[in-house]
Amino acid sequence: MKHVLIFLTALLLATSAHAQFGIKAGVNAAVLDGDNLGSTSTTYKTYYHAGVFYEAELIGPVSIQPELLYSLQGSSFKDAVGNYDAKLHYLNLPVLAKVTVGPVFVEAGPQFGLLLRKDASGDLNVSSSGNGPYSGYKRGDLSLCAGAGLKLGNLLLGGRFNAGVNDINDVKNLSGANDSRLRNRVIQAYVALQFDND
Repeated sequence: MKHVLIFLTALLLATSAHAQFGIKAGVNAAVLDGDNLGSTSTTYKTYYHAGVFYEAELIGPVSIQPELLYSLQGSSFKDAVGNYDAKLHYLNLPVLAKVTVGPVFVEAGPQFGLLLRKDASGDLNVSSSGNGPYSGYKRGDLSLCAGAGLKLGNLLLGGRFNAGVNDINDVKNLSGANDSRLRNRVIQAYVALQFDND
C-alpha cells in the first residue's frame, strides 16, 4: 500500500500541469450481500458519500483520477427473528482510469476502503457465539469500480457501481461451509464541481 501511494504521488506531481481538482457528493444505494446467508435476506439502504478528487491528464483522452471519499454504506438484514440495520462509515480511496470523449466519460479501477465506525440498530438477536452476518466487520475493504457520466463545463454528473472483492464479515471462527460471507455492493449517483488550475 505504501508503494502504491508513493507511485501515485509521483505520478500526480509529474502531471500537475494538466490536472484539475474537484469536489463531489452524491447518493449511495448500498447493500451487504454474499454467500451462505441462509434464511437471512439483505436489502439496499440509501446513504450518501462526499469528498474530493484530483484528475491528472496522461495521454490524449486518458487521465487518472484518485479520490478521497467519506462514504456511508451497509445493509438491512431480515430473518425469522427480526430486523437489523448496519451502517458502516468508510474512508474510501478509488484510483480510477478515466477516458473522456467530448462530454462523455467512462471510468474504472480499484477502491481501497478503511472502516472508520459502525452503527447498528434493530431487534435481531445475535447468538452469544458471534456467528452470523451481524457480529463484526473487518477494517479493510477492496472493491472494483466502474462508471460513466457527463462533463458539462465544470459540472460533472455521473454514476458508478462498486463491487466489493473481499469478505468483510469479521467472525473469528469462520471455517465451515455455512458461515456467512459479506461483500459491499454500492450503486452511486453523484454531482461534482471541477476547478481548472489555470
